Amino acid sequence: MYSLAIHFYAFIIALISPFHKKARMMRLGQWKTNSVLREKIDRNAKYIWFHASSLGEFEQGRPMMEKIKAEHPEYKILLTFFSPSGYEVRKNYNGADVICYLPFDTPYRVKKFLNLANPAIAVFIKYEFWGNYLHELKHRNIPVYIISSIFRRDQLFFQWFGYPYRKMLYCFTHLFVQDDRSAELLKEYGITNVTVTGDTRFDRVLDVRRQAREIPQVEHFIYGENGERAQTLIAGSSWPQDEEILIPYFNEHPEMKLIIAPHEIHREHLMYIESLLKRPSVRLSDVIQDESLLKGKDCLIVDSFGLLSSIYRYGSIAYIGGGFGAGIHNTLEAAVYGIPVIFGPKFQKFKEAKDLIKVGGGFSVSGKQAFCDKMDELLTYHEVLEASGSAAGHFVGDNAGATEQVLKKLGL
Repeated sequence: MYSLAIHFYAFIIALISPFHKKARMMRLGQWKTNSVLREKIDRNAKYIWFHASSLGEFEQGRPMMEKIKAEHPEYKILLTFFSPSGYEVRKNYNGADVICYLPFDTPYRVKKFLNLANPAIAVFIKYEFWGNYLHELKHRNIPVYIISSIFRRDQLFFQWFGYPYRKMLYCFTHLFVQDDRSAELLKEYGITNVTVTGDTRFDRVLDVRRQAREIPQVEHFIYGENGERAQTLIAGSSWPQDEEILIPYFNEHPEMKLIIAPHEIHREHLMYIESLLKRPSVRLSDVIQDESLLKGKDCLIVDSFGLLSSIYRYGSIAYIGGGFGAGIHNTLEAAVYGIPVIFGPKFQKFKEAKDLIKVGGGFSVSGKQAFCDKMDELLTYHEVLEASGSAAGHFVGDNAGATEQVLKKLGL
């Protein structure tokens, strides 16, 4: 039944690929996988295979890959993605020796992939459960692990009809989970080869902070012409629902500045943001060409990718987008700099966001008035701003170390 469902899914992707860009990229990428493996896999080397569905999971596995690359030259890294949004962004990542798409989880494709890749160890990241891959890895006695995973009672594994899915979990050599609740739930079903290590993303954001780029144009913007640092809100990965809340507040508060890095930077979205602004603004791409354009500007619009994690360092407060849509984006990238983090109400599936709220470093707002009230509090009472920022920074530092625990358990 499971394999039939995967075959059907593959058929649907093939059917819509002429009309759907992501489906077309996925199909073409998977079609090339076998030739990539034949060409690039070194038959005399031992490979650790990491699989990430998309970009978020890749970031969770990245600290482990880079640690292995630096300290264990006896291994090479094979990295696979399922989603084009991960592969297309990281296909040139130099921390892996071979990067390709993962073929669909059908028995024939699985055996072909494993014959060509021949990994010594397999590591799946967070929510990656592919039944045929897992059963075949177990059949071949290849150790397979999952890292940074979270389990909830409402998942398919734990439903009355979930035994066929739950069988996948028995294939893992060891499961590394983020919290005690996940470990206790697994134990109820006889799965005890589990270690609570936390989330490797804490290690990743600490690495990012250490490697953060200095961006002189952003620094000049926050200090302005008088050399005094302005209270600055960094709005990261914002969507229109977020912008409709935070921009009106900014318009009415001349004592603060705004740096906004929208999730989508196409022309129409940038123009929409500019239409909401009632105070002078400029795009970062223009400032890089001519820094004098910063003069008299109160809002800086980041219209390029790859800078946000470095830009958070210049903020007094961070707002993380997505909480009025499908779900919030990465809160840890901001919290690591020791600044309070605000986000919308769709955060329940993000353990780190819930924990940030518990320690007083994060705040969820349900709408425009709640956002205004929280911003007023943080901008008015310096001691509240300092305390919440400190709580956010300590939260990240206190939860680091998952990568070391996993590698130690793997004997690396």
